[in-house]
Amino acid sequence: MARSIYITSAEGHSGKSTVALGVLDSLSRVTPRVGVFRTISRSTTARDYVLEMLLEHDGVDLTYDECVGVSYDDVRADPGRALAEIVERYKRVEDKCDAVVVLGSDYTDVGSPAELAFNARIAANLGTPVLLVLGGRQSQGQAEALGQTAPRSPEQTGQIASLAVAELSRGNAELAATIVNRADGDRVDEIIAAVRELTPNSPVWALPEDRLLVAPTMGDILRSVEGELVKGEQALLGREALGVTVAAMSVAGVLPRLEEGDVVIIPADRADALVATLLANSSGTFPSLAGIVLNGPFEVPEPVLRLVEGLSSSIPIIRADGDTYATAVRIMNTRGRLAASGQQRYTRALSLFEQNVDIDELTRVLGVARARVVTPLMFQYQLLERARGNLQHVVLPEGSDDRILRAAAILLERGVAKLTILGEPFEVRARAIELGLDIADADVLSPFDAVFVDRFATEYTRLRAHKGMTYDKAADLVTDVSYFGTMMVHMGYADGMVSGAAHTTAHTIRPSFEIIKTKPGTSVVSSVFLMSLADRVLVYGDCAVIPDPTSDQLADIAVSSAATARQFGIEPRVAMLSYSTGESGTGADVDKVRQATAYVRERAPELLVEGPIQYDAASDAAVAQAKLPGSDVAGRATVFVFPDLNTGNNTYKAVQRSAGALAIGPVLQGLNKPINDLSRGALVDDIVNTVAITAIQAQEQSST
Repeated sequence: MARSIYITSAEGHSGKSTVALGVLDSLSRVTPRVGVFRTISRSTTARDYVLEMLLEHDGVDLTYDECVGVSYDDVRADPGRALAEIVERYKRVEDKCDAVVVLGSDYTDVGSPAELAFNARIAANLGTPVLLVLGGRQSQGQAEALGQTAPRSPEQTGQIASLAVAELSRGNAELAATIVNRADGDRVDEIIAAVRELTPNSPVWALPEDRLLVAPTMGDILRSVEGELVKGEQALLGREALGVTVAAMSVAGVLPRLEEGDVVIIPADRADALVATLLANSSGTFPSLAGIVLNGPFEVPEPVLRLVEGLSSSIPIIRADGDTYATAVRIMNTRGRLAASGQQRYTRALSLFEQNVDIDELTRVLGVARARVVTPLMFQYQLLERARGNLQHVVLPEGSDDRILRAAAILLERGVAKLTILGEPFEVRARAIELGLDIADADVLSPFDAVFVDRFATEYTRLRAHKGMTYDKAADLVTDVSYFGTMMVHMGYADGMVSGAAHTTAHTIRPSFEIIKTKPGTSVVSSVFLMSLADRVLVYGDCAVIPDPTSDQLADIAVSSAATARQFGIEPRVAMLSYSTGESGTGADVDKVRQATAYVRERAPELLVEGPIQYDAASDAAVAQAKLPGSDVAGRATVFVFPDLNTGNNTYKAVQRSAGALAIGPVLQGLNKPINDLSRGALVDDIVNTVAITAIQAQEQSST
């Protein structure tokens, strides 16, 4: 039977979606099959956006239809039958999962007391303990969506908790834990204490108010005003609007009222206000705006449109009908929504949850034990947790790439690493603000910074003096971002570097061959891919660097790959791959692998290694029993060393595509300090994973 938790609240708009996402994410770290179930859907005509968001989580493999219980219409028509239908549909989900996050109703239909009682009744019939979510803000008013309601005091929160706990008790529902969401950040401890007095036998946590999580994005506003994006970048519709300014007065009256993150409402016939607002946003001396809404039945004159086009502003400009007051009311009533596609807000919600909720205690309360299998998602979590354990400093040379900025914001929000981003500081930070990203904690450094250029050029001249390097040539060369970042690592200004999203592999790693160089006892720089399969993680080397390694190089690759496996908690059992197993084959290619295996045994006698061996004999226990009975590696290999780049590269891609494996890498190995390369098609998640890996490698370097 799956261990489940029923998330409910005493009122609407308490922020259950943030809590549900956090619980789901926490469970996905320790168990492979996690499900979600919505007891009562918000609407019969539109899909439940909260459920859709939860289903997008990588840890969930269920369809929308199987995760919905009943509608409000069903509950009103026959509560008893509706309850029976909920239980029956939930049991089908439970049968497929190790843990289920059950989401109660959203208070969009019947009165609060009756709805909480029905949620308690559902939880009792499902046999699922309750996670009670209490709202930390006063009742919703017109400005609620922009985070302008007053916080509840500890006493007020205690009163709400008292009523809710009594209602759950009357419904025979078991209270597992309580979370106060959107709590007053200055009184969190008092709020927790007030609730704990009423629930002494279960844990209490509080998530402080975060305006960015409740503020609507420009995309939300676009839908709310039923408008049209007439200018600006589509990507910037994801930025949150933190306030509203109506530009109905003179320009001199508008400009002082502009605040960071505002959406500015401008009548379409006020060309002067439109131009002034755009100029203010671009000037650098005024706050950065989230967007502009042009409203009213007026056409913007063609010369003004031409002028606006020439300003090259990327800020979203939305055209909407209606008068100024009606537009302002619509915007003020627009609620922000959590969505998996809104990566920054999604990440911020997860970070807020894990910073304020004891994940270990939560899983203990739910009785969910850590599984022995390791899914791709669980392995990614392990990487982030390892990196957070001892923060390292990683330099990202490609600050002009939006993917790097998005990844940097996630890494900083999740506390994975300290970061330096290379680029012109004003340009990099301005672009991050436009994208709605918070990279304030990152250092942003120009590769033309005179002080660093002088230091790096002097050192590079010394390092390459035997090649005839001069200071003038070095001063020009080190302004290249790959050289600049590598010199930062070499001279101790950073612990590692990740690059390659916008540069070739050769451009990224060539400086490391000249500057960082290989570890003592290692003759070559090679790579591995960490291949996260459905239930385990394997190491593939070398699939990215050396085209046709010699026997000596293959041995180096094997020893380095085994060391990398240990770094990431994988017990190394090394398979030296070939087209034949044991003594069955002959030929130059097999002999190369046979000789390499002998070298490995000489250099690292403690390693379990087998070769030559075919892939099936290395990975499948039944085949291994037939071909190499009694081997410590055959059928149980964790490190696969390919005889050449052609074989390795094609194999890792075949496994990635056909088996749905998560391929993390290439991870470079053999260097004195960690430098890692990205694919130019890298996704934001790929960059996050590679930075975490680089940080872990740096931890290992610093401990030796």
